[in-house]
Amino acid sequence: MSEQPSQEPSYSPDVRDLEDIPSVEVISRAAVMLMSAAAERLGLADPDPEASPHRDLDEARRLITALAGLVTSSVEYLGLHAGPLRDGLQSLQKAFREASAVPDGPGQGPGEKYTGPVY
Repeated sequence: MSEQPSQEPSYSPDVRDLEDIPSVEVISRAAVMLMSAAAERLGLADPDPEASPHRDLDEARRLITALAGLVTSSVEYLGLHAGPLRDGLQSLQKAFREASAVPDGPGQGPGEKYTGPVY
């Protein structure tokens, strides 16, 4: 029996080590991933969000709250990225409110303890 040495994975030139990526890019990528996942869970990727098989408001609430915490706590580092991320977050919060059968009270919606009430 001959053992073959494990081969090192091949890396493309597009792959960067984490230490080479600026923190604002890491934060922004994480925020975009949370936004995308929340939008999916709200059913916004489907033509009829209410009939979406991916719709799960409980999961959407968790993702939006995590996004709100990330954006709010890192806003001072985001520079030009802060405005679009805040706008996206607020849009998701409003979409959640519209999708809820019994909307949360002002300040009680997902992430609103970090962002303040969203109307």
